Amino acid sequence: MNAGQRIEQALAAALDLPEAAATPPLLRRAMHHAVFPGGARLRPRLTLATAAACGRPDSDLALAAATAIELLHCASLVHDDMPCFDNAALRRGRPSVHAQFGEALALLAGDGLIVLAFEVIARAAARPGQGQRGAQVLAIIAQAVGPGEGIVAGQAWECEAAVDVAHYHRAKTGALFAGAAAAGAAAAGAEPQRWRALGERLGEAYQIADDLADALGEARVTGKPAGQDAALGRPNAVRELGVAGALARLQALTEAAIAAIPDCAGREELEAIIRGQARRLLPAHLGAPALQDSQVA
Repeated sequence: MNAGQRIEQALAAALDLPEAAATPPLLRRAMHHAVFPGGARLRPRLTLATAAACGRPDSDLALAAATAIELLHCASLVHDDMPCFDNAALRRGRPSVHAQFGEALALLAGDGLIVLAFEVIARAAARPGQGQRGAQVLAIIAQAVGPGEGIVAGQAWECEAAVDVAHYHRAKTGALFAGAAAAGAAAAGAEPQRWRALGERLGEAYQIADDLADALGEARVTGKPAGQDAALGRPNAVRELGVAGALARLQALTEAAIAAIPDCAGREELEAIIRGQARRLLPAHLGAPALQDSQVA
Protein backbone atom coordinates (compact mmCIF):
# COMPACT_ATOMS: atom_id res chain seq x y z
CA MET A 1 0.00 0.00 0.00
CA ASN A 2 1.51 3.36 -1.01
CA ALA A 3 1.47 6.52 1.12
CA GLY A 4 -1.61 7.96 -0.56
CA GLN A 5 -3.62 4.81 0.00
CA ARG A 6 -2.52 4.57 3.63
CA ILE A 7 -3.61 8.16 4.25
CA GLU A 8 -7.03 7.74 2.62
CA GLN A 9 -7.67 4.50 4.51
CA ALA A 10 -6.62 6.07 7.82
CA LEU A 11 -8.83 9.11 7.27
CA ALA A 12 -11.82 6.90 6.52
CA ALA A 13 -11.16 4.87 9.67
CA ALA A 14 -10.88 8.06 11.73
CA LEU A 15 -14.25 9.32 10.53
CA ASP A 16 -15.74 6.00 11.58
CA LEU A 17 -14.50 6.42 15.17
CA PRO A 18 -17.52 8.41 16.43
CA GLU A 19 -20.43 6.11 17.19
CA ALA A 20 -22.71 6.13 14.15
CA ALA A 21 -25.84 5.81 16.27
CA ALA A 22 -24.84 8.75 18.46
CA THR A 23 -23.56 11.19 15.84
CA PRO A 24 -26.21 13.40 14.22
CA PRO A 25 -26.45 12.24 10.57
CA LEU A 26 -26.05 15.69 9.02
CA LEU A 27 -22.97 16.38 11.12
CA ARG A 28 -21.43 13.09 10.03
CA ARG A 29 -22.15 13.92 6.39
CA ALA A 30 -20.72 17.43 6.74
CA MET A 31 -17.50 16.11 8.28
CA HIS A 32 -17.13 13.53 5.52
CA HIS A 33 -17.78 16.24 2.90
CA ALA A 34 -14.95 18.30 4.41
CA VAL A 35 -12.42 15.46 4.13
CA PHE A 36 -13.40 13.56 0.98
CA PRO A 37 -12.49 13.74 -1.79
CA GLY A 38 -9.24 15.31 -0.69
CA GLY A 39 -6.65 17.49 -2.30
CA ALA A 40 -3.01 16.55 -2.70
CA ARG A 41 -2.70 15.57 1.01
CA LEU A 42 0.67 17.33 1.04
CA ARG A 43 0.96 17.66 4.82
CA PRO A 44 0.28 14.02 5.76
CA ARG A 45 2.53 12.89 2.91
CA LEU A 46 5.30 15.03 4.40
CA THR A 47 4.78 13.40 7.81
CA LEU A 48 5.06 9.90 6.38
CA ALA A 49 7.99 10.84 4.13
CA THR A 50 9.87 12.32 7.10
CA ALA A 51 9.23 9.23 9.24
CA ALA A 52 10.41 7.03 6.37
CA ALA A 53 13.54 9.15 5.87
CA CYS A 54 14.25 8.70 9.58
CA GLY A 55 14.04 4.92 9.20
CA ARG A 56 10.45 4.23 10.30
CA PRO A 57 8.32 3.92 7.13
CA ASP A 58 5.67 1.76 8.86
CA SER A 59 5.28 3.71 12.10
CA ASP A 60 1.69 3.58 13.37
CA LEU A 61 2.26 6.76 15.36
CA ALA A 62 3.49 8.56 12.24
CA LEU A 63 0.35 7.48 10.38
CA ALA A 64 -1.82 8.71 13.26
CA ALA A 65 0.04 12.03 13.22
CA ALA A 66 -0.41 12.31 9.44
CA THR A 67 -4.13 11.58 9.80
CA ALA A 68 -4.58 14.13 12.57
CA ILE A 69 -2.70 16.80 10.62
CA GLU A 70 -4.95 16.31 7.59
CA LEU A 71 -8.10 16.40 9.75
CA LEU A 72 -6.91 19.67 11.27
CA HIS A 73 -6.07 21.07 7.85
CA CYS A 74 -9.55 20.15 6.57
CA ALA A 75 -11.12 21.77 9.64
CA SER A 76 -9.20 24.97 8.94
CA LEU A 77 -10.51 25.00 5.36
CA VAL A 78 -14.10 24.60 6.56
CA HIS A 79 -13.76 27.59 8.87
CA ASP A 80 -11.73 29.62 6.35
CA ASP A 81 -14.51 29.28 3.76
CA MET A 82 -17.29 30.48 6.08
CA PRO A 83 -18.99 33.85 5.48
CA CYS A 84 -17.22 35.46 8.45
CA PHE A 85 -13.90 34.91 6.66
CA ASP A 86 -13.66 34.24 2.90
CA ASN A 87 -17.32 33.44 2.19
CA ALA A 88 -16.15 30.94 -0.44
CA ALA A 89 -18.83 28.86 -2.12
CA LEU A 90 -16.35 26.37 -3.61
CA ARG A 91 -13.64 24.17 -2.17
CA ARG A 92 -11.76 21.48 -4.09
CA GLY A 93 -14.03 22.06 -7.05
CA ARG A 94 -17.37 21.49 -5.30
CA PRO A 95 -19.59 23.31 -2.78
CA SER A 96 -17.82 24.27 0.42
CA VAL A 97 -19.24 22.79 3.62
CA HIS A 98 -21.24 25.86 4.62
CA ALA A 99 -22.61 26.19 1.08
CA GLN A 100 -23.77 22.58 1.16
CA PHE A 101 -24.89 22.20 4.78
CA GLY A 102 -25.30 25.72 6.19
CA GLU A 103 -23.18 27.80 8.53
CA ALA A 104 -24.17 26.09 11.77
CA LEU A 105 -23.22 22.61 10.59
CA ALA A 106 -20.03 23.93 8.97
CA LEU A 107 -18.93 25.43 12.27
CA LEU A 108 -19.69 22.18 14.11
CA ALA A 109 -18.08 20.02 11.43
CA GLY A 110 -14.85 21.98 11.73
CA ASP A 111 -14.98 21.68 15.52
CA GLY A 112 -15.70 17.96 15.24
CA LEU A 113 -12.69 17.38 12.99
CA ILE A 114 -10.42 19.22 15.42
CA VAL A 115 -11.52 17.08 18.36
CA LEU A 116 -11.33 13.92 16.26
CA ALA A 117 -7.74 14.73 15.23
CA PHE A 118 -6.57 14.72 18.83
CA GLU A 119 -8.52 11.55 19.57
CA VAL A 120 -6.63 9.82 16.75
CA ILE A 121 -3.27 10.84 18.24
CA ALA A 122 -4.34 9.91 21.77
CA ARG A 123 -5.36 6.41 20.70
CA ALA A 124 -2.04 5.83 18.92
CA ALA A 125 -0.01 7.30 21.78
CA ALA A 126 -1.69 4.94 24.26
CA ARG A 127 -0.46 1.83 22.45
CA PRO A 128 2.34 -0.16 24.11
CA GLY A 129 5.88 0.83 23.30
CA GLN A 130 5.28 4.47 22.40
CA GLY A 131 6.89 5.88 25.53
CA GLN A 132 7.24 9.65 25.32
CA ARG A 133 6.89 9.77 21.54
CA GLY A 134 3.11 10.09 21.65
CA ALA A 135 3.20 13.04 24.03
CA GLN A 136 5.89 14.70 21.94
CA VAL A 137 3.88 14.30 18.73
CA LEU A 138 0.77 15.64 20.46
CA ALA A 139 2.61 18.76 21.64
CA ILE A 140 4.14 19.39 18.21
CA ILE A 141 0.79 19.23 16.44
CA ALA A 142 -1.02 21.30 19.07
CA GLN A 143 1.58 24.05 18.67
CA ALA A 144 1.25 23.92 14.87
CA VAL A 145 -2.48 24.73 15.07
CA GLY A 146 -2.44 27.02 18.12
CA PRO A 147 -3.01 30.74 18.70
CA GLY A 148 0.65 31.64 19.10
CA GLU A 149 2.39 30.65 15.86
CA GLY A 150 -0.10 28.13 14.46
CA ILE A 151 -2.93 28.22 11.96
CA VAL A 152 -5.34 29.80 14.44
CA ALA A 153 -2.92 32.71 14.68
CA GLY A 154 -2.64 32.80 10.89
CA GLN A 155 -6.41 33.09 10.53
CA ALA A 156 -6.52 35.76 13.22
CA TRP A 157 -3.90 37.88 11.46
CA GLU A 158 -6.46 38.37 8.69
CA CYS A 159 -8.49 40.38 11.20
CA GLU A 160 -5.63 42.83 11.86
CA ALA A 161 -5.26 46.16 10.07
CA ALA A 162 -1.69 45.43 9.00
CA VAL A 163 0.43 42.29 8.86
CA ASP A 164 3.79 41.25 7.47
CA VAL A 165 3.11 38.80 4.62
CA ALA A 166 5.99 36.49 5.50
CA HIS A 167 4.87 36.35 9.14
CA TYR A 168 1.30 35.68 8.06
CA HIS A 169 2.42 32.86 5.73
CA ARG A 170 4.55 31.26 8.45
CA ALA A 171 1.56 31.07 10.80
CA LYS A 172 -1.28 30.27 8.43
CA THR A 173 0.55 27.78 6.21
CA GLY A 174 4.12 27.19 7.29
CA ALA A 175 3.30 26.18 10.86
CA LEU A 176 1.33 23.09 9.90
CA PHE A 177 3.95 22.02 7.35
CA ALA A 178 6.65 22.47 9.99
CA GLY A 179 4.55 20.48 12.44
CA ALA A 180 4.02 17.75 9.85
CA ALA A 181 7.75 17.31 9.32
CA ALA A 182 8.60 17.53 13.02
CA ALA A 183 5.82 15.11 14.00
CA GLY A 184 7.03 12.55 11.47
CA ALA A 185 10.54 12.77 12.88
CA ALA A 186 9.34 12.54 16.48
CA ALA A 187 7.16 9.54 15.68
CA ALA A 188 10.23 7.83 14.23
CA GLY A 189 12.31 8.58 17.31
CA ALA A 190 14.42 11.29 15.64
CA GLU A 191 15.09 14.84 16.84
CA PRO A 192 12.06 16.85 15.59
CA GLN A 193 13.59 20.33 15.77
CA ARG A 194 16.09 19.46 13.04
CA TRP A 195 13.17 18.96 10.62
CA ARG A 196 11.19 22.13 11.26
CA ALA A 197 13.09 24.32 8.78
CA LEU A 198 12.23 21.92 5.95
CA GLY A 199 8.53 22.14 6.78
CA GLU A 200 8.55 25.90 7.23
CA ARG A 201 10.11 26.49 3.83
CA LEU A 202 7.80 24.04 2.12
CA GLY A 203 4.81 25.72 3.75
CA GLU A 204 5.82 29.15 2.56
CA ALA A 205 6.47 27.77 -0.93
CA TYR A 206 2.99 26.23 -0.98
CA GLN A 207 1.40 29.51 0.11
CA ILE A 208 3.20 31.46 -2.60
CA ALA A 209 2.04 28.92 -5.20
CA ASP A 210 -1.49 29.37 -3.87
CA ASP A 211 -1.12 33.17 -4.06
CA LEU A 212 0.04 32.87 -7.68
CA ALA A 213 -2.96 30.70 -8.56
CA ASP A 214 -5.35 33.11 -6.81
CA ALA A 215 -3.88 36.23 -8.42
CA LEU A 216 -3.71 34.70 -11.90
CA GLY A 217 -7.24 33.30 -11.91
CA GLU A 218 -6.17 29.65 -11.61
CA ALA A 219 -9.33 28.38 -9.92
CA ARG A 220 -8.83 25.03 -11.62
CA VAL A 221 -5.60 24.67 -9.63
CA THR A 222 -6.96 25.68 -6.23
CA GLY A 223 -10.50 24.31 -6.62
CA LYS A 224 -11.87 27.51 -5.08
CA PRO A 225 -12.80 30.96 -6.39
CA ALA A 226 -9.86 32.94 -7.78
CA GLY A 227 -9.19 36.59 -6.95
CA GLN A 228 -10.29 36.18 -3.33
CA ASP A 229 -7.20 37.80 -1.83
CA ALA A 230 -7.62 41.02 -3.80
CA ALA A 231 -11.38 41.11 -3.20
CA LEU A 232 -11.00 40.66 0.56
CA GLY A 233 -7.79 42.65 1.01
CA ARG A 234 -5.84 39.59 2.13
CA PRO A 235 -2.01 39.47 2.12
CA ASN A 236 -0.73 38.03 -1.17
CA ALA A 237 2.83 37.47 -2.34
CA VAL A 238 2.00 38.48 -5.94
CA ARG A 239 0.69 41.86 -4.81
CA GLU A 240 3.86 42.38 -2.77
CA LEU A 241 6.50 40.90 -5.10
CA GLY A 242 4.87 40.78 -8.55
CA VAL A 243 4.49 37.59 -10.57
CA ALA A 244 8.19 37.29 -11.42
CA GLY A 245 9.21 38.01 -7.85
CA ALA A 246 6.74 35.49 -6.43
CA LEU A 247 7.88 32.85 -8.90
CA ALA A 248 11.53 33.47 -7.99
CA ARG A 249 10.65 33.24 -4.32
CA LEU A 250 8.84 29.94 -4.87
CA GLN A 251 11.86 28.53 -6.66
CA ALA A 252 14.26 29.78 -3.96
CA LEU A 253 12.11 28.29 -1.19
CA THR A 254 12.02 24.93 -2.94
CA GLU A 255 15.81 24.86 -3.06
CA ALA A 256 16.01 26.06 0.53
CA ALA A 257 13.67 23.28 1.65
CA ILE A 258 15.86 20.69 -0.05
CA ALA A 259 18.98 22.19 1.53
CA ALA A 260 17.27 21.98 4.94
CA ILE A 261 16.78 18.20 4.80
CA PRO A 262 18.92 16.79 7.63
CA ASP A 263 21.40 14.05 6.85
CA CYS A 264 19.46 10.78 6.84
CA ALA A 265 19.20 7.51 4.96
CA GLY A 266 16.18 8.66 2.96
CA ARG A 267 17.42 12.10 1.93
CA GLU A 268 17.53 11.40 -1.80
CA GLU A 269 13.97 10.04 -1.91
CA LEU A 270 12.69 12.99 0.10
CA GLU A 271 14.37 15.45 -2.26
CA ALA A 272 12.61 13.79 -5.21
CA ILE A 273 9.26 14.11 -3.45
CA ILE A 274 9.82 17.82 -2.74
CA ARG A 275 10.80 18.62 -6.32
CA GLY A 276 7.85 16.66 -7.64
CA GLN A 277 5.36 18.43 -5.40
CA ALA A 278 6.83 21.84 -6.23
CA ARG A 279 6.34 21.12 -9.91
CA ARG A 280 2.72 20.11 -9.32
CA LEU A 281 1.99 23.31 -7.38
CA LEU A 282 3.29 25.67 -10.06
CA PRO A 283 0.61 27.17 -12.33
CA ALA A 284 1.19 25.29 -15.59
CA HIS A 285 1.52 28.23 -17.99
CA LEU A 286 4.26 29.94 -15.96
CA GLY A 287 6.91 27.24 -16.43
CA ALA A 288 10.04 27.10 -14.31
CA PRO A 289 12.78 24.76 -15.52
CA ALA A 290 14.38 24.37 -12.09
CA LEU A 291 11.08 23.03 -10.75
CA GLN A 292 10.45 20.76 -13.71
CA ASP A 293 13.75 18.90 -14.08
CA SER A 294 12.84 16.02 -11.76
CA GLN A 295 10.22 13.33 -12.05
CA VAL A 296 7.14 13.53 -9.87
CA ALA A 297 7.54 11.16 -6.94
